[in-house]
Amino acid sequence: MQDYRNLQVWTKSHSLALLIYAATRVLPADERFGLASQLRRAASSIPANIAEGCGRGGRRELRHFLRMASGSASELEYHLLLATELGYLNDPKLNQKVAEIKRMLAALINRLTHELKTKSKNQRRTDT
Repeated sequence: MQDYRNLQVWTKSHSLALLIYAATRVLPADERFGLASQLRRAASSIPANIAEGCGRGGRRELRHFLRMASGSASELEYHLLLATELGYLNDPKLNQKVAEIKRMLAALINRLTHELKTKSKNQRRTDT
């Protein structure tokens, strides 16, 4: 178990969630329970899943929750596209931040996958 606040990807995703909350304040009132809610939910789900994964027992569970965070980042990416095409938001920096977080999550997932495979191979060698 590790402190999620020490992960740079959590820090960046938390900051992004705060930016999304601020950006969605300008959406029309009739989108408060629609697109604004979806944007906020997807954005807050990224750091929440990272935090939950860090609070679990092991690397496999952490990887699982990082994959969920990555899925939420993809969902946020789409909702930002929709909000932009509907003319509600136009902030390319938000899209850039999502792309950066997705890259960071992918790198961390790949590193964990490699560690788990290496550990599994080493365990098999000691079992024989």
